[in-house]
Amino acid sequence: QIMSQVEGQQKNLVQAIEALPSSGPLSALDQDLLLLKATSAATLSCLGECLSLLQQSMHQVGHHHNRTLSSEGILGWPGPKSHSQEQLKNGALSSLSSASANITWAIVPSASQDGQALQPNTEHSGSELILVEDEMTDTEDNEEEDLGVMDDQRSVILHLISQLKLGMDLTRVVLPTFILEKRSLLEMYANFMAHPDLFLSIAAGATPEERIICFVEYYLTAFHEGRKGAVAKKPYNPIIGETFHCSWDVPKDKVKAFRTNGASTVSKDPTKEFGQDQSTCYKLRFVAEQVSHHPPVSCFYCECKEKKMCVNAHVWTKSKFMGMSIGVSMVGEGVLYLLEHEEEYVFTLPSAYARSILTIPWVELGGKVNINCARTGYSATVTFHTKPFYGGKVHRVTAEVKHNSTNTIVCKAQGEWNGTLEFTYSNGDTKVIDTNKLPVTRKKIRPIAKQGPLESRRLWQNVTNSLKEGNIDAATEHKHRLEERQRAEERQRAALTTPWKPKYFVKEGDGWLYLNPLWKT
Repeated sequence: QIMSQVEGQQKNLVQAIEALPSSGPLSALDQDLLLLKATSAATLSCLGECLSLLQQSMHQVGHHHNRTLSSEGILGWPGPKSHSQEQLKNGALSSLSSASANITWAIVPSASQDGQALQPNTEHSGSELILVEDEMTDTEDNEEEDLGVMDDQRSVILHLISQLKLGMDLTRVVLPTFILEKRSLLEMYANFMAHPDLFLSIAAGATPEERIICFVEYYLTAFHEGRKGAVAKKPYNPIIGETFHCSWDVPKDKVKAFRTNGASTVSKDPTKEFGQDQSTCYKLRFVAEQVSHHPPVSCFYCECKEKKMCVNAHVWTKSKFMGMSIGVSMVGEGVLYLLEHEEEYVFTLPSAYARSILTIPWVELGGKVNINCARTGYSATVTFHTKPFYGGKVHRVTAEVKHNSTNTIVCKAQGEWNGTLEFTYSNGDTKVIDTNKLPVTRKKIRPIAKQGPLESRRLWQNVTNSLKEGNIDAATEHKHRLEERQRAEERQRAALTTPWKPKYFVKEGDGWLYLNPLWKT
């Protein structure tokens, strides 16, 4: 009863705040009022959670004493149905006035006039030929400005937070454009390959033990380059059918067998790097595709024919609102295939958290990840530690590689995934890798003019250019058009009951496989 009363009072408070004018001495977008609205909604949500936990434990106690307590007898609290919550569902939230917040956006955009189809024909021709000769060394620096949240932007974020419930799934919530990073999520996955020499070295390991240790070394160094800049920004959500292609030329002398591959240095002479002789390099190719919109599933495949190795992965990103931070789980898995050794390494990915979203947001990785090779009986556990509330270090990671049948630990690692990592081997040897000193091999990518209409950089070029110019309104408008086009097509497919058919990947069981993988050819 008290919860219902409080809910009524909170609803009145929200309505009173929202009834205020949008500008003037006391406006509906006043920082303190927005914070009050957000805090009261979060408090109510939290109390609701507490109530349901208490009811569950009462219920269990009831069962314990063999007293059948019918679930109807428990008063349920449906959670706050605040005025703004209703609007969020119905998509009727009007966009904030540009004057007050320097940016116009709606949580659920209204249907746009731009009804052009992204995909003119639903019938896919075979995979188009991606000409490697057209690829050029990427010159994008991808650096993000490390600015905190501006005051006018903070009020927009506060406005958004005041509409959300703890634990709410953010998949369908459109976030403000100024928090976007200038690249697609598909390209972010490609940036996990920024140290292709370490990746290719896995196949050079002489024994199964050396190979899994090499994989763990590569895995731990893969994340720092995927996260550009200290400030948490969000890559573009790929649009269904979007693809990203690139490749790397890896000098053969940089791919070394196990334990001799200390932090190798790359010649800093750009002319040499740009004109790498093909015969002295391994070629590593990468393709990613967004194969599903709800749920949002991205697939990527990467191969090196000469080293007879490839990776196939599918990732479903689930984001969740957690008060002052946002959590993103990466559901899915990847498999590394070493064809020469007939080994398959199955691995998962950590969760990511955007912390302090109202001040200077930063990214933290968290969770336990497993790497497993059934054929050799070796496995590894990697734990990304989130910072404790008081004290403690940030970005800590620990790892352990063991031989399952003998239960012996053959390698341990600890350090920071974006700093220094220390490896200790069973024979007492140690090795230190400083991720900031590792040479980054730039990817090769075709110029936008030679890309297809659904390739990431061409598809998002207007949004990217607007963000570079600092024109948030234009970026929002371009992004809105792309998303609206995607929705219109989805409605069209639903009406014609024609499911989406990806171009490069095919669904198998719970996962997705590249159409023409190395093990088939």
